[in-house]
Amino acid sequence: MSWRFITCAALFVTCLLAANTIASKLVVLGGIVLTAGIVIFPISYVLGDVLTEVWGYAAARRVIWLGFGCNVLMVAAIWIGGELPAAPFGASQFAYDEVLGQTPRILVASFVAYLVGEFANAFVLAKLKIATRGRWLWTRTIGSTVVGQALDSAVFVSLAFYGTMPSNVLTGLIAGQWMAKVLYEAAGTPLVYVVVGWLKAREGVDTYDHETDFNPVRLRG
Repeated sequence: MSWRFITCAALFVTCLLAANTIASKLVVLGGIVLTAGIVIFPISYVLGDVLTEVWGYAAARRVIWLGFGCNVLMVAAIWIGGELPAAPFGASQFAYDEVLGQTPRILVASFVAYLVGEFANAFVLAKLKIATRGRWLWTRTIGSTVVGQALDSAVFVSLAFYGTMPSNVLTGLIAGQWMAKVLYEAAGTPLVYVVVGWLKAREGVDTYDHETDFNPVRLRG
């Protein structure tokens, strides 16, 4: 793969890891409660769109699993760091756990939502590209995000918080997360056009997934 593909993959993974690291902080934007991960997590979907649009679903699938593996490694490193004996000076163990520690339920919700949302996003975009014959890029970048982010938000919030808050609050949280992420993607559409156009011209590739095996766990083909 070219350095351009590697750069896109590295940025995708970086956005994912950064979003998960800062997600413990809750923020209020426009009256909607969101995690601080909203600052950068939607960019991973934008990059996922770019990867699928230019190099195809199979390439995006490998990057999605790469991101998952890197996330597992980061979580393991944070857990091991938390288990090591703390020095009597410097930041306290409580501060470490408060900022970086996450409950098993939150971690499972995050992992499952990530895989469901990212694969749905890549699948929908690849299919829409065939259906539109490569025209109207905005319809598939936004359309795939509508589906992917809806599943991501619904799965994460449901698995992480079901039973801890009233159903109407849970539904409102899902809707708020979904709306904010879709608006984020829509606002970034002009930039996606520029990046995709530049990459297709430089790479000399514009992949259509006519014969692709869309099995998410297959890493080849």
